[in-house]
Amino acid sequence: MAKSEEEWIEVAGRSIRISNPHKPYFTSGVQLSKIDIVRYYLSVAEGALNGIRNRPIVLKRFVDGAEKEPFYQKRAPSDTPDWLRTVTLSFPSGRTAEEVVVDDAAGLAWIVNLGCIELHPHAVTADDLDHPNELRIDLDPQPGVAWGDVCSVAMQVKSLLDEAGLVGWPKTSGSRGIHINVRIHPRWSFTDVRRAALALAREVERRHPMASSKWWKEERHGVFLDYNQNAKDRTTCSAYSVRPLPDARVSTPLAWDEVMHCDPSEFTVLTVPERFSKIGDPQAAMDQNAGLLDALLEMASRDEANGIGDAPWPPHFKKQWNEGKRVQPSKAKKPNTEEGEDADPVASAKKPRATGRRKSTMPLLVIAQSPDKAAAQAGLDRWKQKYPEAVKHLAEDDILVDRMRGSAYVWYRIRVNLHHVPEGMRPLQEAPDPDDDPTRAWRSEAGEKE
Repeated sequence: MAKSEEEWIEVAGRSIRISNPHKPYFTSGVQLSKIDIVRYYLSVAEGALNGIRNRPIVLKRFVDGAEKEPFYQKRAPSDTPDWLRTVTLSFPSGRTAEEVVVDDAAGLAWIVNLGCIELHPHAVTADDLDHPNELRIDLDPQPGVAWGDVCSVAMQVKSLLDEAGLVGWPKTSGSRGIHINVRIHPRWSFTDVRRAALALAREVERRHPMASSKWWKEERHGVFLDYNQNAKDRTTCSAYSVRPLPDARVSTPLAWDEVMHCDPSEFTVLTVPERFSKIGDPQAAMDQNAGLLDALLEMASRDEANGIGDAPWPPHFKKQWNEGKRVQPSKAKKPNTEEGEDADPVASAKKPRATGRRKSTMPLLVIAQSPDKAAAQAGLDRWKQKYPEAVKHLAEDDILVDRMRGSAYVWYRIRVNLHHVPEGMRPLQEAPDPDDDPTRAWRSEAGEKE
């Protein structure tokens, strides 16, 4: 008998259509279908809604399952039901979009049916789109960093938040990191909230040898505190989000006394519902603990008085920074990327670099670039076979895998930092293999205009 192509479920007094309910969503590890993911979210709905309720949300849609590349949809679909709210957001580019706002379990089920395995809310509420009510601290471990070191940095963050009179709420990222969210009163602009996050990152870096506030990936070490997650238009996965890993791992809220002893691999779609039914949501009281940024902003002012200025912004912002100094961006529109660096040193070597382009102080080689991650990794493997003596000197975090995201595409760039390789043994930059950079046509056109 053929499986049904749709299934209707009753949620919060509404009938929600689930299309292709048995479509495989996870296949390389745990076996889960779309309807399994819908049912998971409904089992933890109150906790998941605590992170997204009354917030505009970016739809990160895995329409072909977790093993395939998603796409990001800011604008509400044309078939959005009348009962689902939208709000108009403006972006640093100057554009606007109507984004979906999810308030109940019915709305949650509706966006999960669109392929939203992860939930990506903004840091503002629909009531005030200009003033965040959440400070987001994203602890991102570099390759080779142990989980215990991530937890240790998280505890240092807690200590600093305690000193600042703020309450932090930790959760696993659902991958290798930890997120700490802090509810704040919506009194400050995005710029001020980011400024507070940067001051916090720098102070934690001073206090903990494994913490880093360096934006450029080749300059980081240990655990990076991504202060730019607080810039306008940035989103991170919220609590109870399912991550696209083979074990269907979940970004899971923790009590602070769990942080140093937990194993993030234990929190999955198959285990978190039972945990939720037993202990509830450890972050249920977040909204009752909003705090003030005064102490962190005073810390930022002290840094500035000591000559420690701003740090690089995300690449799609009008404010661009080069070696710590403000520069004017090109008038041509630049595709958004995760790292915001010049993506093609081979091409840029053929003609002068555009004004404001950052040139790294590290000896970097671009090894491969492709929309196919496996193809890029294969290119790295070929490079390693070609230069085995240089490879012997590389540390694990000298291999930089950049996931580059544009408005309608994702591609991968693999770079190698040769700073541990003796100068006489360093290979020269060659044409990347493969060399499929979707921004090349844009950069060629922008160069002609300049």
